[in-house]
Amino acid sequence: MNNTKERESGDSIGQNFWNDLWQKNETGWDIGQASPAITLYMTQYMAKNSAILIPGCGNAHEAEFLVETGFTNITLIDIAPKAVEKLQEKFSNKPQVKILCEDFFEHQGNYDLIIEQTFFCAIPPIKRNEYAKKMASILNPGGKIIGVLFNKNFNQPLPPFGGSPGVYDSIFKPYFSIKTMEECYNSIPARSQSEVFIIFLRK
Repeated sequence: MNNTKERESGDSIGQNFWNDLWQKNETGWDIGQASPAITLYMTQYMAKNSAILIPGCGNAHEAEFLVETGFTNITLIDIAPKAVEKLQEKFSNKPQVKILCEDFFEHQGNYDLIIEQTFFCAIPPIKRNEYAKKMASILNPGGKIIGVLFNKNFNQPLPPFGGSPGVYDSIFKPYFSIKTMEECYNSIPARSQSEVFIIFLRK
């Protein structure tokens, strides 16, 4: 993708773009459950009071899992008002979940753990370095990103935008130590052999 096309797509992919998809119920990125790779990791994560952020959370299946397994400090961000409306209904009696309708890049907060699930692939490639820098800025010392990234290229002007470990390595290494970035062995069938599981530690 050349820079002109990236800028064009970047300019058009904002709140209206995502809210329109939610209004039309065109949420093909939603796998209908929490990512198995993420739930497996979180079953081994013992600090239940950790401050956890899920940006670009959509239906937030991962947050449902976290609540069910005893986590107490979860923040969800989505830019689409319609998505947030659904989240507010879903978690209406769950005080351990805070829901924000805002642009992730303008968010202010401090977290111990950030869960990445189909958010990175939704932002224009020209904003990826900004994403990595922003992630590092809101993580506490010792904080980390965990989750899944696509390990394939889509070659299209609109999301999802793919990539590969080599690409991700250059984006994240200025801000993170790459602890894990390997083929995800427990992806859902539709994404088999097309995801990497990541653990990035804030420098």
